[in-house]
Amino acid sequence: MLNQKPLAAAVAMALGVAALPALAQDTTGASTMQTVEVSGIRASMAKSLNVKKNAGANIEVITAEDVGKMPDKNLADSLQRLPGVVVRTDYDEAEKVALRGTNPDMTMILFNGHAIAGADWYVGDQPSASRSTSLSLLPASVISQTQVYKTSVADVVDGGLAGTINVTTLKPLSAKEKVSGVVSAGASYVTLPAKSAPDLYALVNWKNDANTFGFFVQGFANKRYIRRDSASRLAYGTSSGYDTINTSTMKGITDASLAGSGYKAADLNGVRMPGSMATEFVEGVRDRKGGMVSLQFKPNQDIDVTMTGFHSSMNTNNYGRLKAGAIYSMLLGKASLSDGATGATAPNTNSNGQQVFASIRNPVIVSETTMYGDTLRVLKSADIMFPDGTTPQYIGNNEGFYRDGANATTAFLDLDGKWRVNQDLTLKGLLSTTRGVGKTDRDQGLTYASFGTGVSYALGSVYDAPYVKYYGTGIKPDQLVVRTVSGLKSVDKERSAQLDGEYRLENSWIQSIESGVRFSDHHRDTERRYPAYHTPDLANGAPTSTIPWPSNFGADLNAPAGWDNTGYTFSPEVLKTYFATNTKETSDQYERRIASELHVRERQSSAYLQANYEHDKWSGNLGLRFTQTRVNADIPTPIPAGACQRSAPNQPAIPCAAYPGAITTAGDLIPYYDDQTSAATKFNPLAGNTYYFTKSDRRFNNWLPSLNVRYEVIKDMLVRFGASRTIGRQNYNIVGAGFGTPGCDAQGCRVTGPNPDLKPLTADNLDLSWAWYFADRSLVSANVFYSRIDGYAKTGTSGGTTIDLWDSASQSLKTYAVNTSSQQGARIKGIELAYEQPFGKTDFGFTSNISRAKTKVDDGRPMVGASEWAANLGFYYENDKVSTRLVANYRSEYVSGTTAPAPTANSQGMSTVAGILMPTAPTMAAPVTTLALNASYNFTSNLTLTFEGTNLTNVRRAYYRYSDQEQSKLDVIGRQYFLSLKYKF
Repeated sequence: MLNQKPLAAAVAMALGVAALPALAQDTTGASTMQTVEVSGIRASMAKSLNVKKNAGANIEVITAEDVGKMPDKNLADSLQRLPGVVVRTDYDEAEKVALRGTNPDMTMILFNGHAIAGADWYVGDQPSASRSTSLSLLPASVISQTQVYKTSVADVVDGGLAGTINVTTLKPLSAKEKVSGVVSAGASYVTLPAKSAPDLYALVNWKNDANTFGFFVQGFANKRYIRRDSASRLAYGTSSGYDTINTSTMKGITDASLAGSGYKAADLNGVRMPGSMATEFVEGVRDRKGGMVSLQFKPNQDIDVTMTGFHSSMNTNNYGRLKAGAIYSMLLGKASLSDGATGATAPNTNSNGQQVFASIRNPVIVSETTMYGDTLRVLKSADIMFPDGTTPQYIGNNEGFYRDGANATTAFLDLDGKWRVNQDLTLKGLLSTTRGVGKTDRDQGLTYASFGTGVSYALGSVYDAPYVKYYGTGIKPDQLVVRTVSGLKSVDKERSAQLDGEYRLENSWIQSIESGVRFSDHHRDTERRYPAYHTPDLANGAPTSTIPWPSNFGADLNAPAGWDNTGYTFSPEVLKTYFATNTKETSDQYERRIASELHVRERQSSAYLQANYEHDKWSGNLGLRFTQTRVNADIPTPIPAGACQRSAPNQPAIPCAAYPGAITTAGDLIPYYDDQTSAATKFNPLAGNTYYFTKSDRRFNNWLPSLNVRYEVIKDMLVRFGASRTIGRQNYNIVGAGFGTPGCDAQGCRVTGPNPDLKPLTADNLDLSWAWYFADRSLVSANVFYSRIDGYAKTGTSGGTTIDLWDSASQSLKTYAVNTSSQQGARIKGIELAYEQPFGKTDFGFTSNISRAKTKVDDGRPMVGASEWAANLGFYYENDKVSTRLVANYRSEYVSGTTAPAPTANSQGMSTVAGILMPTAPTMAAPVTTLALNASYNFTSNLTLTFEGTNLTNVRRAYYRYSDQEQSKLDVIGRQYFLSLKYKF
């Protein structure tokens, strides 16, 4: 759909060349090279390929080049270099990993064989209840090796529908010396915020002379400033997005207003246009600190016990500013300043006592072919102007939201034991506990309405910022219309235990039998708190002094000359002071908003049996795993206003006979002002909805067979086949989100809500691969795969699920159909090609891979997060003194958005656009190619200077809707550089 950028095309061409048959290296030379001890990149590649080659399943491997050093700053950065792996990035730091055309929720990430609790730093992600694990809290320095399972094995924890990633940490007794370690000191620098910050890391490893006990302690403290400049069509409510022109309601569009344009008013009906144009910039920090401690006890060759503890916390205060127009409101003659609403009941514009409508002047209309094959017309540029002589009217909003106390924390503690009972029987046990917290203490912001006489815009290429200009308004606060403050906390935690045994047989085929059991208890809870205001007066202490936007805002967005890149903002201290002055403490219970809470408990029980076989050139495993998933959800359910009496802050709960489980101590956004004498501000205990929790309890049983076959065609040439059934569990909010917006009409009663009856996803998978390890550190491979998914969630649907709620109109209980999620099927098929090798006997070499994953969902929509194409091309040079690596990564377009959409969202529903019924348009992320560099110089064998650069081409990340004619958003983040000096001892 989109033309590739030159670098993307270059990567594709290079990979095409790389896929051609390679000239085989001199095998004698290869054997000689194997006797030479190498380090750094070469040692990492050699070890990774060796583990991959000898594995009992189809896996990919990343090995640390050295103590405390992965190939990238972040594990996710390294993972995206592998065939079939893509990542989701935030502020150009890779965070969430997806395998083979799926979204990150379908990838299971383990640490030392157990789950790690998830935690998100951004307020928009914290309540999402996604199963995807953010790797932003996991610096590469804590990792020893990572294995990516592309085919299923019965002895690996279930839950990875598309695959499983197991990260292993260092073992203290694996060190060569009694005392060893590393100290690294450096700094980061990001070009857009133009700020530097420290980057520190240290590790000390000790073991006794007998090599029976050892421990290591490591710590890290790294900081990075961030900034993102954006241009988009984002705004408020019905003012945002794209919609169609309707001249019957947009009364300013007339034949007269279009004079000279070549169009009549009727020609514009049905033409799509953006409801708003917006510019935005976000500034923040990522201040990550933490460490790991590990103790290993191995008194003899039969017993090995390791305890590992990890903790990482990242402070991420961030400040977002937005300047947006209100084009729909202008055309509809509406002036709903607080939310941009355009409905019939919204306030009208007013100029000298008359409602006024903006007109469209100088329109440029183009045709687009949507991703579903329909033809639509789009208003690419126009002047949206009120009639001459009109007094200034509402034309948009300016806002600033400062997220104070934004933080993400994750931690785990595991105890791993191994006992060789005798030469045939080995037992292994693993106990773990993990907890992740994502929180924002105060998400606080002010919104100001802007007044003027018109807005001009012009959409350009999807990779170029659109032109926008406002008329009759200045860089100043016009009218404060909204204030918002809340705190959010999401807690994810799990305890698990597993016991495994392996019995060696070593007969003609079966080498060993493995069996094991596992149990985990997982909790996911999200709550939001809204403090009370002293008075309803917005203007009390409202900021008056402003700060202009940075003069270089949008300089890298490739915007047209003359566009409006100005705006005003307030310092974080000013915002904090305003809300500190205007809010007050009531009680923890009163600040709750039950409607948005999430409380889900999930218990998993599993057992497996696996046979490992080997005979002549054949090897592999055959297994069967049984898993039971029990899900309990406390679902917020509304009680009609007035049915139960709400208690005032710090007062005892008031029992409600009609609803014994009613939570009457929660405020749920009902104000409680200081003045309790005036009728206008007095607390009303019967106002608004109260809630109770509907409890659900569901059990699901699944049998998961797996088969892996490995055949050595000739020496170092392997063919693998895998067949399996895998499981992936639904996102927590789909089974536990609250009910809301109940309503009844002649067609019946409906309410939005969750669907606790949704069963887990299952996938039947086939995998066939060929690999030739034709020389030292060399590989050429091809892999084809197919997955048939059952149970893929389809949000925004109704049917089947009902709930009985009170209908206030009829004063009776009625059965409501729940607008929620249903399930459907999906298919994935693809191919992966990889080729890497040194250049002859030189110190140069390259790596390359390309993959294609074609997805198909039953309803015809693209799968969320699925890129059809992904590719990597890397070149390296290494000798005893110098090590360098340059890597380009390409990812094709994909459906962008949260990995855990609300179950009531219409993202998978139908919409009527210009009279055509079609699937609702998802937001698509356009293709992107990034470039990263790593270079180091060894002053001595122990002292190394390293330079790293990411996002070297300073890419613009673009987003669109039905086609690239419907530009949605454009981001730029800046280049990132890291310099460090490392000393090993």
